Amino acid sequence: MALTATIYSLDTDLADIDRGVYEKFAVRLARQPSETLEYMLTRFLAYCLEYTEGIALTEGVAAGDEPAVLVRDLTGRITAWIEVGMPDAQRIHRGIKLAGRAAVYTHRNVTQVLAELNGKNVHLAKEIPVSASSKRSPPPCRGGPT
Repeated sequence: MALTATIYSLDTDLADIDRGVYEKFAVRLARQPSETLEYMLTRFLAYCLEYTEGIALTEGVAAGDEPAVLVRDLTGRITAWIEVGMPDAQRIHRGIKLAGRAAVYTHRNVTQVLAELNGKNVHLAKEIPVSASSKRSPPPCRGGPT
C-alpha cells in the first residue's frame, strides 16, 4: 500500500513590515511521504516571505518540473520561480529564464547550495537570492556566469 500525503492546515497572520504586507490567510500544505518536515516548513516560510498576489504552493517534492512555490500574474504567466532545499542549477536557470525572477530558500547548509550553483551556467546568477533558515549559515553570496 502506497503512503499518501499528510495535509496540514496552517492559519497564518502575516506581518511583513519591510514590504508593507499584512495578510491573514489559511494554507493547506501537503507533505509528501518522501518530504522532510524541514523541507515542508521551509516551503511554508518561502511562501510567507514571498507572499504576493498570485502566489501558490505546488506539490513540493512531487511537483516534477515546477518549483516548490511559484507566482503567476492574472494571465497565468509565471512571474517568480521559488525553489526550496538544494535545487539543481539547471532548474534555477530554467526558472529565471521562464519567470524573470527566481529565489532559493534552503534548510540545508547554504555553503553546499552555493557550491552546487557556483560556476554553473545560471542566467542572472548574481541576482538570485539564496536564503538559509539556519543561524549557522554564512551570508549568501552568488557566483557563476550571467
